[in-house]
Amino acid sequence: MENDAATLYCPNEACLAANPLTHKFCQRCSTPLPKRYLWAVGDGLSVGKPGDVLADRYLVISKSVVLDKKPGVLPQSPEVDNLQDIKAYLRLIPYSLNVPQVYGIIPLPEGQSHKEILLLEQPPLTADSSGLQVQLCSQLNIAWRDATSMRQLNWLWQIANLWQPLKSEGVATSLIDPHVLRVEGSLVRLLELRFDASTAPGLPELGAFWQKLQSESKPAIAEFVHQVSNFLIQGKINSAEILIAVLDQGLAELGRAQTPTIKIVTKTDTGPTRQRNEDACYPASGTVLSKPPQASALAIVCDGIGGHQGGNVASNLAIETIHQQIQQLTNVPYDHIEPSLLLADLDNAAAVANDRISQRNDSENRQARQRMGTTLVMALPIAHEIYITHVGDSRAYWINRQGCYQVTLDDDVASREVRLGYAIYREAVQQGGAGSLVQALGMSPSNSLHPTSQRFILDEDAIFLLTSDGLSDFDRVEDYWETEILPILHGEDDIVQVADKLVELANTKNGHDNVTLALLHYKVKYCEPELTLKAVIPDISPLPSANAVTQGLQPTLLEGSPDKKTKIIPESQPTAIAKLPLNLIVPLVLVIIAGSLGYWMMQMRNVSQGKSPSGLLPTKTVPPTVSTPVTERSLTNLQGKSVIKIEREFILNEVTFPQDSYWQVINTQPIPQPATGDLLVNLRLCSRTTEPLPLIETQASIQLSQLQTFEVSVLASNIENPCDSVSKQTSAPNDDISTESDPR
Repeated sequence: MENDAATLYCPNEACLAANPLTHKFCQRCSTPLPKRYLWAVGDGLSVGKPGDVLADRYLVISKSVVLDKKPGVLPQSPEVDNLQDIKAYLRLIPYSLNVPQVYGIIPLPEGQSHKEILLLEQPPLTADSSGLQVQLCSQLNIAWRDATSMRQLNWLWQIANLWQPLKSEGVATSLIDPHVLRVEGSLVRLLELRFDASTAPGLPELGAFWQKLQSESKPAIAEFVHQVSNFLIQGKINSAEILIAVLDQGLAELGRAQTPTIKIVTKTDTGPTRQRNEDACYPASGTVLSKPPQASALAIVCDGIGGHQGGNVASNLAIETIHQQIQQLTNVPYDHIEPSLLLADLDNAAAVANDRISQRNDSENRQARQRMGTTLVMALPIAHEIYITHVGDSRAYWINRQGCYQVTLDDDVASREVRLGYAIYREAVQQGGAGSLVQALGMSPSNSLHPTSQRFILDEDAIFLLTSDGLSDFDRVEDYWETEILPILHGEDDIVQVADKLVELANTKNGHDNVTLALLHYKVKYCEPELTLKAVIPDISPLPSANAVTQGLQPTLLEGSPDKKTKIIPESQPTAIAKLPLNLIVPLVLVIIAGSLGYWMMQMRNVSQGKSPSGLLPTKTVPPTVSTPVTERSLTNLQGKSVIKIEREFILNEVTFPQDSYWQVINTQPIPQPATGDLLVNLRLCSRTTEPLPLIETQASIQLSQLQTFEVSVLASNIENPCDSVSKQTSAPNDDISTESDPR
């Protein structure tokens, strides 16, 4: 390979010096040199011979692996018309821990079989010290024989959690393709996505794939894997939720053979340029917490929003409230914890904090950007698991001996654009306002808040870093984890000293904001148990779906065992508008309707032009399912909470809507002027059967006479939140949430 090709150009625009691949930092300006190895997608595709340089920047390392020699230059993105071909990658960005994301494309000259080469970033591979030799991580079926029983079940558990989202995107084949299904330490990593054929694989095909692993499974779980595989093939396990519950039972048994020790340290600092510290953390800054001897461990980081308006008040109020909520949860014995209920309780804890801050805003009559708020990221380790909950752009990173992985997805405009399929991430973050938040605690009532709670199985030593953007901006964690954080796992540095170094790093390399972080060191001792696991299919019907906090009806750990009736969350108190005199309500409603219609028309025009509607989040959902019997209704007898289906494509205010779109009726109102007897129907868009993931939730107003010209089916009425009875809805109607300019 030619020496001049094996160089890496500094990403610092003021430098751009050429450096040997062996260097971690620029030899001229000391800027970190990211080595971005990329996987070129395509069956039988050969990008060239090693040493070739494509598009004047991509160094060919092997048949399907290239290295970006110019990491500071924005890669070329696919044309908007071609985004449909990669939409599955974009929509699956919440699962980027396991699913690779699109980096960019390499256009090819006309006449070649491939018009362009699709590049995926962070593929499952390792590189040697020279940077010129790479090796793909092992296939799961090959690495299987050398894994512990805990890790073997952990891998199956991750596949089970990926099954439904990948199936919804038509790429479930990826999870039964041995070449694609790779493992990197304890993590399942997909090399690329394989699109399903006309007949998509089902759980029986997954069972047949797993059945081949039984012969080399560890003795403790060999019979368990055999039974689970047969249950899948026979259809006795007929949903991903049941499969996950069965695997959870096995992991809980194996977890008794695993002894964790946990150490947590927190630090917060005002930074060199800010007058006050709006961040907060738990435990208090400088505290070192160990479990044992402590009975429980919890880490929280909050980044206040609102400046002198009260960001510090919001962040401290969130810490206080959430800590009180979590104290109740940790009093429940681990053997009695149902993971889906704990996830719901963590979401509820965030919702309680949100409402407390929101009520404080209301009591002080704070409006729009005067409202104080805060981001949130917290970690709760319990036995062999760790639970992560977040709102906003404070992040959680998982560092192990194999790599550094961001496990949270920012609630910002850029991430929303990707989840909606409008742009690849590296392009989205370049747009104006890309770092503005679309949700944070305290900005609106909890019925419009959608925290993300996740859990991860831990079977090896690991570090979890929770941090505000004072450290994470400019990719500082990605650039410095190997030199600053990894030594903890090697026993070469102390966690307290590392926390101090990270604060100093944030202040010297960034310095534009407060910085707050929590480091959690999870150490594992595991011995193979002398037992034989048996698979039992549980009854999961009473359990809520993950992240179901805003769905209105759900059991939680704090309400008793899951076989008890669910608690109905009481109706909210009458709003201020309900207390106004009638002669003021009518004109006010007309003003609201006019404003909402204008806003809706503007947002829908953006959608038609391929833009993202502001203030809205993508949703992860399927067409609405109704628990009550379907009853035919008349358009002339519409009631609030009715669900209608518009069965053909239609155009409204120059915006084209696809066929089979579902809408919920908010209410109907007479149109006083002119007095035609017509009604104004206020609607909320719920879902589209043709695009179950992701989804925009928005509102519209239309005259009944116009609605009657469409092909409309009225599905049901007076049902409880039909749009929320599906999987988690994630919208953020408050468009005033934003951070200060995101330097990314």
